[in-house]
Amino acid sequence: MPDYLDDLRLAHVLADAADAATTDRFKALDLKVETKPDMTPVSEADKAAEELIRGQLQRARPRDAILGEEYGVEGTGPRRWVIDPIDGTKNYVRGVPVWATLIALMEAGEGGFQPVVGVVSAPALGRRWWAAKGHGAFTGRSLTKATRLQVSRVSKLSDASFAYSSLSGWEEQGRLDGFLDLTREVWRTRAYGDFWPYMMVAEGSVDMCAEPELSLWDMAATAIIVTEAGGSFTGLDARPGPHSGNAAASNGLLHDELLGYLNQRY
Repeated sequence: MPDYLDDLRLAHVLADAADAATTDRFKALDLKVETKPDMTPVSEADKAAEELIRGQLQRARPRDAILGEEYGVEGTGPRRWVIDPIDGTKNYVRGVPVWATLIALMEAGEGGFQPVVGVVSAPALGRRWWAAKGHGAFTGRSLTKATRLQVSRVSKLSDASFAYSSLSGWEEQGRLDGFLDLTREVWRTRAYGDFWPYMMVAEGSVDMCAEPELSLWDMAATAIIVTEAGGSFTGLDARPGPHSGNAAASNGLLHDELLGYLNQRY
């Protein structure tokens, strides 16, 4: 089996370059922000970071395909890099420090493309998380200064911390009743949003999280980090991986109950 460590090292180099670009424009008074057709914001920093990552990948991995949020898919083949240049753009443009660059490598396999490398870099928080298939998940300043990630061992909902992004998406999908029932059963709920709750599941500081609507670039990097930390990452339909257009992540011990509530009366 390939060890993917060269690809992981490259992903860190890409994240370093993206961090420099995004941090430079964070809280800039002249930051240009546009509205995309789906009514979500995109800043000049989103576009610049993705262009930077694409340029480096085209030089370092010219045979690999690239899928990015801002510029779509380029190339074909069994290996595909998946990029979200700024996950949490709404936070970014308002000066909230909870945003990150998400970089994943996916390889063709059984059941379609599966993530094999993931890096989540949140420079405004001073945090970075990463994983490679078969090598575990880590957090730290660099590959050599890292702490291994491990999900929690909480096995009862009444002891569990549950993170989510917002209520509106659950209501739009007709899942709000089950969602609210779940919040009444758990020990604690917090709406952290975006990449962060998945990283906290991987760290063991949160026990489960879910979002009702997501794109592949929102999930590819977080999925491999959660699973390499010993957790479960599926769609709300229980399909493993980042392919369902939504996500549920947990320490594994609570996953069936999590899905049960979110699919209740749906």
